[in-house]
Amino acid sequence: MSTTRPYPPGDRGPEPSGASGTSAQGPSGEGASSGAPGTATSSSARQVRRMSFAGESGVVPLARDFTRQALYAWGWLPAATADQRAAAEDVLLVVSELVTNACLHAEGPEELWIACDNKVLRIEVSDRGTGQPAPRTPHRAGRPGGHGMFIVQRLCLDWGVVRTPGVAGKTVWAELGAPA
Repeated sequence: MSTTRPYPPGDRGPEPSGASGTSAQGPSGEGASSGAPGTATSSSARQVRRMSFAGESGVVPLARDFTRQALYAWGWLPAATADQRAAAEDVLLVVSELVTNACLHAEGPEELWIACDNKVLRIEVSDRGTGQPAPRTPHRAGRPGGHGMFIVQRLCLDWGVVRTPGVAGKTVWAELGAPA
């Protein structure tokens, strides 16, 4: 896990107030699909989307669809260049890996939080698990399974885990660079 951040891992910066454009989203294409509640917040610098997984099944494809909708809304898709397409595909892969890890190792995900500014896209997946995600060491490319956090580490600028004292679970976060 990286410790290169100039601020504490998981620091999202100032939280937007209710008057800053937070709105509930539905299956209209702007938020979560399949009726899962999602929210969107936008400002000139940062755009945010949240999705709760409460009561949902098939959460990995649901998370990918939710993220894909955000990427369209934020102008990452449709991609004009191969680099932009690769950046969007990397985001979708990281979301899949983080949500899958929460399913396999942490009693399932509770919430997906994604935020984008002009330079960085941040993904956070909250769960109730007690484990500590880490790339498998040594990484064995030819063996099945155990590649999720290795992939996250390779694709992301940084990643980490945030725990709140006295609260069950954790939030695994990852940051990717915005396409040029």
